[in-house]
Amino acid sequence: MTRTRVVVTGIGATTPLGGDARSTWDAMLAGTSGVKRIEADWADDLAVKIAAFAKVDPVDVLERVEARRLDRSAQLGVVAAMEAWADAGFGLKEENTVDRDRLGVAIATGIGGLNTLLGQWDVQQAKGSRRVSPLAIPMLMANATAANVSLRIGARAGVHTPVSACASSNESISLGLDMLRLGRADVCLVGGTEGVIHPMPIACFSQMQAMSRRNDEPERASRPWDVDRDGFVLGEGAAMFVIETLEHAQARGARIYGELAGAGISADSHDIVQPNPTGQTQAAAMTKALREADLSPRDIVHVNAHATTTPQGDLTEISSILQSLGEDTEAVVTGTKSMTGHLLGGAGALESLATLLALYHRKVPPTINLDNPEADLRVDIATSVRELPSGDLAAINNSFGFGGHNVAVVLTNAYATGV
Repeated sequence: MTRTRVVVTGIGATTPLGGDARSTWDAMLAGTSGVKRIEADWADDLAVKIAAFAKVDPVDVLERVEARRLDRSAQLGVVAAMEAWADAGFGLKEENTVDRDRLGVAIATGIGGLNTLLGQWDVQQAKGSRRVSPLAIPMLMANATAANVSLRIGARAGVHTPVSACASSNESISLGLDMLRLGRADVCLVGGTEGVIHPMPIACFSQMQAMSRRNDEPERASRPWDVDRDGFVLGEGAAMFVIETLEHAQARGARIYGELAGAGISADSHDIVQPNPTGQTQAAAMTKALREADLSPRDIVHVNAHATTTPQGDLTEISSILQSLGEDTEAVVTGTKSMTGHLLGGAGALESLATLLALYHRKVPPTINLDNPEADLRVDIATSVRELPSGDLAAINNSFGFGGHNVAVVLTNAYATGV
């Protein structure tokens, strides 16, 4: 059976590096760190006092009344989603030229409306139950971003919210790909969002010894594969894609960034937080994605790694890359969390966006802060911008989450227009 080709026709983002996709990409190429010291008083008694806040506050972008009805995670997600929707050349549902019954949404989050949940708990404790907001449930529910975006664009083919920790948004991309290939939709808006820079999750991750405590050098705290790495940096933001069947995109003359060629999913079944140290199950996700894309390991020129800067995770992923792509792989590897911090449920979408743009512009963004690499990494890690060759190119983005969730997404520059 001939596989349905799926292409990316719209992109959007709001991140610690920029308020849109273009400024985020430019900052990545410049090797900019979005990590800052937390100035709020609530960080005074925390062991971790750094985070990667969104460069542009979504409250400054959304209408005031709308912003007040959305948790921060949804605020970020709606901003990025509407940029992607407009970038694809579509209007809101009143102007929509898309068949709404053939339009789907899959937007993920790892934690969801935590600020609303904890904030309303504080209100209840301080002022009583009658002062709790009647909007609290629609704001804190994990599917709030997907639901609000679907209301804006009029999607009726299905609205979904995968929740798989830090693999969530790549799982949403995979779900959207499945919807198109199974004929359930012609167009999908997919991606992920997270906005939980709050004392509670920072304290929790810190107690797990998972976060960097390089408080005096925040911009140097996120350092994948460096021997001095001491954990990840919490970030916030969102990244979104409009994907559609190639036939649908070409029929309307859409600008195409590239092809969403395949996705692979596996599970470690090993530990609730630690990856399977053999890397075999992570490698299986990559191999499945290659098989679905009908590509070989030799076709991959670039890997945007999950690379959270945790001691075990970084080395396990190197092993999985070598197992899947071969010990002799020439793929250029990078870890963009070194600049953005870790967006948790939004991380995969942001890094898939970086992967797509690397192919589109034929430039791999650097891994910053890699001053003293681990010995015998055996892969080519970019510490400065790398030019990619001409011709048809393919790349992988990896996304792994607590609970053993592994998702790999394969993107190519096939069908790209307007480069």
